Amino acid sequence: MTNTTRALMGATALCGMAAIAQAETLTIATVNNGDMIRMQELASDFTEKHPDIELDWVTLEENVLRQRVTTDIATKGGQYDVMTIGTYEVPIWAKQDWLVALDDLPEDYDAEDILPAIAGGLSIDGSLYAAPFYGESSMVMYRTDLIEEAGLEMPDAPTWEFIKEAAAAMTDKDNEVYGICLRGKAGWGENMAFLTAMSNSYGARWFDENWTPQFDSPEWKATLDDYLMLLNEYGPPGAANNGFNENLALFQQGKCGMWIDATVAASFVTGDDSTVADKVGFALAPDNGLGKRGNWLWAWSLAIPAGTDAEDAAKTFVAWATSKEYAALVAEKEGWANVPPGTRTSLYENQEYLDAAPFAKMTLESINAADPNNPTVDPVPYTGVQFVAIPEFQGIATAVGQQMSAALAGQMSADEALAAAQDLTAQEMQAAGYGQ
Repeated sequence: MTNTTRALMGATALCGMAAIAQAETLTIATVNNGDMIRMQELASDFTEKHPDIELDWVTLEENVLRQRVTTDIATKGGQYDVMTIGTYEVPIWAKQDWLVALDDLPEDYDAEDILPAIAGGLSIDGSLYAAPFYGESSMVMYRTDLIEEAGLEMPDAPTWEFIKEAAAAMTDKDNEVYGICLRGKAGWGENMAFLTAMSNSYGARWFDENWTPQFDSPEWKATLDDYLMLLNEYGPPGAANNGFNENLALFQQGKCGMWIDATVAASFVTGDDSTVADKVGFALAPDNGLGKRGNWLWAWSLAIPAGTDAEDAAKTFVAWATSKEYAALVAEKEGWANVPPGTRTSLYENQEYLDAAPFAKMTLESINAADPNNPTVDPVPYTGVQFVAIPEFQGIATAVGQQMSAALAGQMSADEALAAAQDLTAQEMQAAGYGQ
């Protein structure tokens, strides 16, 4: 080998090393929901278009994700370049200057196309601080065959009284068919998301206008009594351990007559993994005739923590993952029914999507029906439908959720759970200076 050849080979190797050295790695924290798993499977489309950006995925169960990203951003740990966070965190963290504003996404991103109800929860003073990957409310998903066999007809807008009647009629425990599946797993975004939304329709609220907790009210007592009755009499065994993913699996296996949960689940209960895909109907979340339904408003969104050393690359990824082009990619690979829902007006104007997704109309109606600025029957000093948009809520509601889950597991009575919730919430709010 001549000196010239060695020199050329050495130069080539150095160039290759330089190219490798220039590649940026984005560490992306996300939740282990089906749509996010699909995003990882399709991410080769992104890396082929951007070979200078490598992706490192950290995929976590919902409660764990929330804990990890909250700790990281509050302590400026810098572990993640892109975080999957929700409508609760975005305005609070943006006000703390913890998030990068997304005002300079490419023009063809078309931020104006984002549904106003979703964009409003992710914006401060007109600036978007997280891009919605999918948006959701909650609704009733039910077995059309079972409700027909029970001699009932599901209304488009059912009451809780009808839900009780239908749950009883569809329950067949000998054949492992349970009339209703609901979240029981403790967590402010698990059982308390459901219970808070349910309580709104019962006339309950977390706090009165002076920030006094209201768990000692008859409305909360009625909420919890009915919740416990539904799951204890008509729900699956071990309901206190079931969150979104566990109930999704039960429904797909044909074990739930009804499931009241996130609208995003609709494509999964009607998809290839569902044994009852052709026997699923949809209805609005129930009400009690008080003017509020038990539906929430949420968006799992991609945000960029302030201080990341890969801001430009992170924006490039966020724009790709939440774009119209990504929706088209999912449609091409998986079919229109599997496109992440609830984020863009244009999706609900796309006839191909409307034809493929029988749940599209109900999803949009549910999202538009949720009002985070007026979430309750009686006035409250907070915004948020299934959460209270204050920094302390995450910790308080996690503790309250543990009391509710313990009641469901039979470890305490409903009255004991509510009394504990009242006391711990009052203590935490007083320590934080509310109502003083």
